[in-house]
Amino acid sequence: MDRRQFLRTVSASALAASTAAVAGSRPATAHPGPFEPLGRIDIDGAKEAVVSADGETVFVAATSGYAVVDISAPDRPELLAERRDLRSDREDGPFRGLYDAKLDGDTLLVVGPANPIPGAPAGVLVVDVSDPASPEEIAFHETDFPIHNCFAADGRAYLTANDGDRNPLVVLDVDSGDELGRWSVVDADDRWADVSPSVRSVHDVWVSDAVAHVALWDAGTWLVDLSDPASPSVLGAVSPGDPEDIAALTPRGRHRERRTPPGNHHYVATDDAGDLLGVGVESWAVEVDRDDGTTELVGGPGGVELWDVADPANPERLSTIEPPAGPDPTVGGVWTTAHNFDFRDDRLYTSWYRGGVKRHDVSDPTDPVELAWWRDPDRASFWSAQYAYPFADEGVFVASSWGVGDASPALYTFPDHAGDQRDPPTLGAEPTTESLVNTPSPTGNETAASTSATESATSTSTTDAPGFGFGVGAAALGLAGWLARRRGRRD
Repeated sequence: MDRRQFLRTVSASALAASTAAVAGSRPATAHPGPFEPLGRIDIDGAKEAVVSADGETVFVAATSGYAVVDISAPDRPELLAERRDLRSDREDGPFRGLYDAKLDGDTLLVVGPANPIPGAPAGVLVVDVSDPASPEEIAFHETDFPIHNCFAADGRAYLTANDGDRNPLVVLDVDSGDELGRWSVVDADDRWADVSPSVRSVHDVWVSDAVAHVALWDAGTWLVDLSDPASPSVLGAVSPGDPEDIAALTPRGRHRERRTPPGNHHYVATDDAGDLLGVGVESWAVEVDRDDGTTELVGGPGGVELWDVADPANPERLSTIEPPAGPDPTVGGVWTTAHNFDFRDDRLYTSWYRGGVKRHDVSDPTDPVELAWWRDPDRASFWSAQYAYPFADEGVFVASSWGVGDASPALYTFPDHAGDQRDPPTLGAEPTTESLVNTPSPTGNETAASTSATESATSTSTTDAPGFGFGVGAAALGLAGWLARRRGRRD
């Protein structure tokens, strides 16, 4: 019996004695103990986490690099490797601002910067992780645009390319770095060219059977056939919005639109079959002036919408998982809006920043049932939740917390069963139980966005767009200038 199998066997015995009682209205197997994390490991700068095919290794994008964690003994996660100051031998190095990483077999893609960083390289770092303890960097494909998120599949990299103009999704060949094709919502409907790029940012992408599900904030989510990346074709769209109405907004109206629904499509993923689509709506509340001289809040934290996309041309909304209620839904308050999530079989694993992590039964997607919820708002602000692997008679899932304010950057492991948290902490005094509306994700940083809650007609660049951070990088230089400088340096 090797080390991993031995530790798994020992931990399985401990887990069987410590799992929790079921939560929710439907019957399920009871567990004797409270629902709580199995383990935790600090990772400076932790952002997105992605799990290996066998579920025993987690790769974490960590802002200034990446980390590799062994979770084969989930109650004792172990750091296998950590790489910082990547490409520091370059004149414009190091490679930094790294918020996302994705796996394609034994190939890890680390992308960035998530937001423009003057003087820093942008692109895709390709890493061989066939030996997770000794990752080997094999290529760096430089780009003329920052990369907030990506997807990796079948030797291709799908990159969010917010260029401040068409904001395309770009497809690269991972081996050669050659561009295979690109698609923009402007290609599908040229009326979107009249809409500020900050309102139709390409924020994230999920690919299933060569169909890209592209989250475009207030332009909704578009389903695009990229089996031939050079000739993309639109299959359908979920809540695409009206480009003429959005284009007619004043600067003040755009400011509000980016932070309140409808729209705010931040993250998307499908189930294994590709027929059930989850759309994460990331948002906050905005304080606005009323005609009588008083103010009111509009908006609020967004949830996860579940859509039937078996027929992409006619998507059907099935239900919405509402966000946890918090005391202050503004950008400067307590974030409980939806962030990244994962489907596995009939389960959905979600992250809600200070609102914690949740586990739902979505076997009937018209009526999702919450099975477990854990939060520690004083210590953790969760960025992602991902299924890991079968463990004993249950399983394990992981969640990453980013370091913001007093929350610590870390990777957590959780038991994959139903249960109640013992003495769960509140999210603050006087929680807001009323569903308001929604908004987008500012910086990679809760506190950096705590500007005045009063709505203002601020000018915005592409990186001021929801999900990217208010004024990160572009506030100092402007995205257009940043791109021009990078292209000039490459030329």
